Amino acid sequence: MNPEAGVVETHLRVRYSETDQMRIVYHAHYLVWFEIGRTEWCRAAGLPYAGMEKAGLFIPVTRAECAFRRRSSYDDPIRVRTRMAEIGGRGCTFRYEVCNPSGEPLADGATSPVFTDPPGKPRSAPEEVPRALEAVRGGRRSPARRV
Repeated sequence: MNPEAGVVETHLRVRYSETDQMRIVYHAHYLVWFEIGRTEWCRAAGLPYAGMEKAGLFIPVTRAECAFRRRSSYDDPIRVRTRMAEIGGRGCTFRYEVCNPSGEPLADGATSPVFTDPPGKPRSAPEEVPRALEAVRGGRRSPARRV
């Protein structure tokens, strides 16, 4: 369990296909790793994406940002630390930090998804969704995940 309240850690290893010709991680993969972190964070809240979508709630990202701090290369172990920074009736904001094993930041950023119905029209989330998200955000559950 992560001692920092509300943080879910996901442990990954850089795959060869995620590197560029210079043998460092291609920048777009950090957004993919953010998605993995967000997915695992929601799973820790008891709200896996598949279940939300089955219930007719989608959470597409409408804003993303990423700042690159250090390089990472093929086969490097990394940790994606994910936390929910804000939650509202129609969306939320996640913050991420991608670190190497010694805790040095490789990149950090944020994404802001909104709650929508299946066709993509913004809507309020059912009451139990923000409640479950807030339970993890408040630190009642914050497991580390390996994928």
